[in-house]
Amino acid sequence: MGLYLNPGNLEFTRARSENIYVDKSELIHYTNDRVNKEMRFMCISRPRRFGKSMAANMLTAYYSRGCDSRELFSGLRIEEDMSFETHLNRHDVIRLDVQRFLFKELDLDFFIDKMQAAVLEELKAEFGDCIEEGICELPEALNRIYMLTGRRFIFIIDEWDCVFRLAKEKTEIQRRYLDFLRWIFKGAEYVELVYMTGILPIRKYGNHSALNIFREYSMLNPGHIARYFGFTEAEVEELCTEYGIDFHETKEWYDGYLLGGMHIYNPLSVVELMDNMEFQSYWTGTETYEALKVYIDMNLDGLKEAVVDMIGNGRCKIDTTTAQNDMTTFRTKDDVLTLLIHLGYLTYDRQKKETFIPNREIAWEFMRSVKTGGWDGLVQSLARSQELLRDTWEMNGKAVADGISKIHDETSSILKYHDENSLKCTVLMAYYSAQAYYLPPVLELPSGRGFADVVYLPRRGVDRPALVVELKWKGTAMGAVSQIKNRQYASWIEEYTGDILLVGINYDGKKEHDCQIEKYYKADNLCR
Repeated sequence: MGLYLNPGNLEFTRARSENIYVDKSELIHYTNDRVNKEMRFMCISRPRRFGKSMAANMLTAYYSRGCDSRELFSGLRIEEDMSFETHLNRHDVIRLDVQRFLFKELDLDFFIDKMQAAVLEELKAEFGDCIEEGICELPEALNRIYMLTGRRFIFIIDEWDCVFRLAKEKTEIQRRYLDFLRWIFKGAEYVELVYMTGILPIRKYGNHSALNIFREYSMLNPGHIARYFGFTEAEVEELCTEYGIDFHETKEWYDGYLLGGMHIYNPLSVVELMDNMEFQSYWTGTETYEALKVYIDMNLDGLKEAVVDMIGNGRCKIDTTTAQNDMTTFRTKDDVLTLLIHLGYLTYDRQKKETFIPNREIAWEFMRSVKTGGWDGLVQSLARSQELLRDTWEMNGKAVADGISKIHDETSSILKYHDENSLKCTVLMAYYSAQAYYLPPVLELPSGRGFADVVYLPRRGVDRPALVVELKWKGTAMGAVSQIKNRQYASWIEEYTGDILLVGINYDGKKEHDCQIEKYYKADNLCR
């Protein structure tokens, strides 16, 4: 066994000995099905602490020659798979963590040579008779080994994209690195499987990838392997039961990543919760809020307005196809938001093509990022939110209208009033504190004979009225409430909640807001 060639199972042994281990071994069935096939090139991109390295260590322990990992997989689901015995410890594995060769920026100029030399040294020790003197390039050595012995290789590469994070502005180094990977893999008969993991998908130049042989599994398109990275809802619920932690509060704090039709949780946060028994943001141990601030401070075609909307639990339509999958090429706000999805600060609804802040933990990181310059009035406006919510419950329409007007004035440098959608953004921000009492707001809820603009449903066990909010632009607040009544917007939710308040908010297009609030009576289906 070596450091890079067939490194054995030590790392996976450590993972199996942890107090919390969640079985993700069925990923092996998926990779086994791709060995020596056209689909043998895989690139998995997920945010930090989503279990990428653990999965790479598991695959290394399973495939590597020179060790016996049977006992490590005892009792795991993959043990029952028909392909389990076929590949167990029967392959030559080259395992690389690219980050190990990039301790500092100076390494960028020669890290490729360092990687080649390190692997070549171990190949020569194992296959010395096959590698002629003078061979100093990895593809040539691997090809010689294959021709003389018939032995092929499985490549498991972790942190493959750290070059793009360290050399953000150095496109020539990035190109050279991608060319090197293409040189090793494309058309190579000695490749049985390539499994790469990182934070970013494969870098695009223009509309094309330099490594188009890879099937990508990203935060935007996770494919069938979504459940193997991060914890599923069922796995988290089981842990909460075992550790005596309230599952519903856990869901509120850490749920929200939509992948492959499932709700996925960041495993680091869940494990930290089980260990510390305290709900808080554990994200700061992974990324600093300054990293987020760099991106959301960019002034690109309404980016800040979109961020404010999402802080208020709103969603933002997004076109993810233009992003170049790097950390420097930003032409539109969608490019920035796409990067934030890959970094884990946002999640993506593939069906609706919308992005939003996934949970309370990440919302805290956004709040920390906007507390300093460039977000004039936003923090003050969010501080008003609790008072505005209380005025709503007390059905004080004038106070609510005055509060929204003040928020509008305080954030005028960020939010530009153009239409009813701009008003919706302000209202979502105004009701920011609602997240403590309500589920995420439902926008354009199909109800009665139309779509209610915004609906807030109280959380489980919270004794607060549901809010059905209708917005008008250059109309009247009374007209907004009448529309809720006439189109029966509240009828759809009356079986799912207690009291319901109808909230009509209007902006006259100049400077004044007005608000009308009425109570909805379910018993006689009348509004009074």
